[in-house]
Amino acid sequence: MSLPNCPSCDADYTYEDGALLVCPMCAHEWTQAESEAAATEDDAVIRDAVGNELQDGDAVTVIKDLKVKGSSTPIKVGTKVKSIRLLPDATDGHDIDCKIDGFGAMKLKSSVVKKA
Repeated sequence: MSLPNCPSCDADYTYEDGALLVCPMCAHEWTQAESEAAATEDDAVIRDAVGNELQDGDAVTVIKDLKVKGSSTPIKVGTKVKSIRLLPDATDGHDIDCKIDGFGAMKLKSSVVKKA
């Protein structure tokens, strides 16, 4: 039987500990039933770094400094981004399309933002 990847960090090193599945990378614990329920859930749901579901038009806040290619200044922690657009079929992990004041249009990963 193949064990599912960790729902928290997506590591594939999960192991069984009694009735729980455990991830040694992030110490997340969950049950097989939770894993099966998540598999049947809609895959188009995009969540922020905290786990909140994001929607088109939401405002988010950047949770860590982001280097921007071609710019000498990074996007600072706490930068608020308004009116995001979700890209559920993004292959490179950049699943948020937005405009940031001072930087212009760009794509962000949902793992570096939290819902404002």
